[in-house]
Amino acid sequence: MEKSLTMSLSKELCLQDKAHSYTDIFADIFDRYYNRIYKYMRYRINRIEEAEDLSSQVFEQVMQKIETYHPDRGAFEVWLFTIAQNTVNAHYRQRKRWIWSPLESIRNLPSERPNPEAVAVHSEDQSRLLAALTSLDERERNIIAMKFAGGLKNREIAQLMGLSESNTGVILYRSLHQLREILEEEE
Repeated sequence: MEKSLTMSLSKELCLQDKAHSYTDIFADIFDRYYNRIYKYMRYRINRIEEAEDLSSQVFEQVMQKIETYHPDRGAFEVWLFTIAQNTVNAHYRQRKRWIWSPLESIRNLPSERPNPEAVAVHSEDQSRLLAALTSLDERERNIIAMKFAGGLKNREIAQLMGLSESNTGVILYRSLHQLREILEEEE
């Protein structure tokens, strides 16, 4: 379904007919990407309400700017996550401070099949992971958020961050290795 949506999206967006309505396309985009954008926002923003508001702002901008997307310039996901990243950056600029919020709120995300024991173990693991993530710098946390919350590929992350794909992979590898070492020390 992903490829068919991307292909149909690319074809639809390339139409030169100004009378064409993007409403149906936007509904598909919203359904397909909202959860990923929201999870990305939750990794970057500590407050649920702010993450929801910023996610909505991203899709407002997508709706307003969808005619400017051209598949020959890059993948749709990269375009979408660029808007998301710029929205977060604008949010922090507006607040006149750059604070990397802890990822404590991830604990509260709903799970597929809540089992009390599994939930307790998961919560403990998440707390340990969140504490370990604070040892990483902002760029490393941002890349991890894009990879694991946003579901982006290394190539797409590299494009967003202005890095080479191999450099992105190295940063991810080293960051994950550092997290593993911290978590193993705690056991």
